Amino acid sequence: MLYTTLRSLLVILSSSIGLSAQVTGLWKVPDEHDGVVKSIVEIYEYNSKYYGRVSQVLDSSRHTHCESCVGDLKDKPLTGMRILDDLTKTSNGGIDGTVLNPGSGKVYSCYIELESQDRLKLRGYIGMPAFGKTLYWTRLK
Repeated sequence: MLYTTLRSLLVILSSSIGLSAQVTGLWKVPDEHDGVVKSIVEIYEYNSKYYGRVSQVLDSSRHTHCESCVGDLKDKPLTGMRILDDLTKTSNGGIDGTVLNPGSGKVYSCYIELESQDRLKLRGYIGMPAFGKTLYWTRLK
């Protein structure tokens, strides 16, 4: 109940802020450990939901395939791989989606929100957003 109330409040507050920028486009994704940009992810809209796929793995990355993934994704190339799924659109981002961490092969619940025109907050978590990690992506210009 508390989670639903907080999520509703977040949606209401974010709509009153009035960020009309799009989350769709190309985003630079830094490594969660050293902060070096390792890939470019394209966020796109399909059937009124947001998704994200790796459009480019940069030379700064040691990994080009998903060695830690399981099932059909095991050892598949990262380029072209969908890592964001089923984000329900909000006025400044998306909620109730999932994110794949190619480094660990684990899938987490997530939400995204624009903090500014060129800065995207991604929160990946297990169970509740309070138990997770926040990453910040920068729009590719």
